[in-house]
Amino acid sequence: MIESSRKLPIGIQTFEDIRRDEYLYVDKTKFVWRAASTGKPYFLSRPRRFGKSLLLSTFEAYFEGKRELFKGLAIEGLEKEWIKYPVLHLDLNAEKYDETEGLTSILSNYLTQWEQIYGEGEDEKTLSSRFAGVIRRASGKTGRKVVVLIDEYDKPLLQALCNENLLKEYRDTLKAFYGVLKSSDRYLRFVFLTGVTKFAQVSVFSDLNQLQDISMWYDYATVCGITKEELEVTFKQELELLGKVNDMTYEETVDKMACLYDGYHFHPSGEGVFNPFSVLNALKAKEFSDYWFQTGTPTFLVELLKDSDYDLRTLIDGVEAASTAFTEYRADSDNPIPLIYQSGYLTIKGYDKEFKMYRLGFPNDEVKYGFMNFILPFYTPIRDGEKRFYIGKFVQELRSGDVPDFLTRLKSFFADFSYELSEDKERYYQVVFYLVFKLMGEFTEAEVRSARGRADAVVKTPKYIYVFEFKLNGTAEQALQQIDDKGYLIPYLADGREIVKVGVEFCAETRNISRWLVE
Repeated sequence: MIESSRKLPIGIQTFEDIRRDEYLYVDKTKFVWRAASTGKPYFLSRPRRFGKSLLLSTFEAYFEGKRELFKGLAIEGLEKEWIKYPVLHLDLNAEKYDETEGLTSILSNYLTQWEQIYGEGEDEKTLSSRFAGVIRRASGKTGRKVVVLIDEYDKPLLQALCNENLLKEYRDTLKAFYGVLKSSDRYLRFVFLTGVTKFAQVSVFSDLNQLQDISMWYDYATVCGITKEELEVTFKQELELLGKVNDMTYEETVDKMACLYDGYHFHPSGEGVFNPFSVLNALKAKEFSDYWFQTGTPTFLVELLKDSDYDLRTLIDGVEAASTAFTEYRADSDNPIPLIYQSGYLTIKGYDKEFKMYRLGFPNDEVKYGFMNFILPFYTPIRDGEKRFYIGKFVQELRSGDVPDFLTRLKSFFADFSYELSEDKERYYQVVFYLVFKLMGEFTEAEVRSARGRADAVVKTPKYIYVFEFKLNGTAEQALQQIDDKGYLIPYLADGREIVKVGVEFCAETRNISRWLVE
């Protein structure tokens, strides 16, 4: 059995535990010192499972003066004083916020713990007045200004996105609570909030006009996540073991890791990072899989997409957006892009300096195919467990050259659509075709038209190149003629594989494939 005796910190989000129990640690302490030395109130948006909680825990240990935990790390050579401050660390990540009491209960519980240390005021009845009182007394009793760390500040809001009344209650509660950070500024040494989304309507961003949102700052592009250099320096032994188990060279292993888990960019000129959760799990299990996507079901994203009538094809191919259009989420907006980007399903792929437009796309294959596999049951009648079966059969039939079976299966696929689903507009069917062919791309070379002058779909297998043209209001003969007239075959003539033309009629009345011709 191939094993490593080194400990990987999967599920360990406490910096002190990682250091005392000798888990492997990717050193991010230079960012901690930089933030603590150059400012006070910060906000950082990063996707879930990206190391935000560990980062705040590192800040906590630093501000509590636990110098011994930082031995051998970058900050040891930077920090000279190691002053101990009172730290109020609020973590909203663990609770389930399906009713109003969930939020008020967890806030009150934290306040009670702090009041046992720093005392309570007789006239402090509301959550916000108690919070202000704790901050004031903590500063007075210790003679030091207070450090406030808030992890996943937006978790209640995200869980209430599809419940308008509950969302409003949570917004009002948090607006008052976070507003204390402005009125208590004189007592605060440092404030750091993390979350997934920058909610425009929460006063922490409107009232705290001095709050520094470092989510897209160049200097903090790699504060969470793992760079390629950090991956190879910290986990070289584990990468070698992963390669041996999977019969791959070291270079092939690193390339595979990059294809699946790398590609996140939080500044157009910043270095890319790997998803730390997926990296650690792949190294521990010695297997490549979709670890990050399996930890959460972004149902709220699907609801946003459907409510906004957003064209999935545009999203999957990559979308352009001004920074103001994807860095701040408004619950009353029909634009789902900010939440999809900040949740980690899109990342920065390019930037047009002249027009100040960003190009966003999937960061890697884990997210790309995970997202499409998750989306498919919301747009089609297939159940979750049937996804791989359908896509696998589609791929096998084209690999073997069995186009009639492929199209027959696709026809039966559409026949299962409910009447309510199939009443939707023409674009609905185009999206489903699009998803099917895109998902096949995980196992074959599959392209779907995203610009004029190309066939609707092209699938490449070891033996064949298939060129598909679909006609909603036309004949299979016209589809084949269009393939010839538009020169869709020309890019593949020198390839050497057998080229197969497929013209398909789609009947609007029956809402299904009606005829096809294969040449």
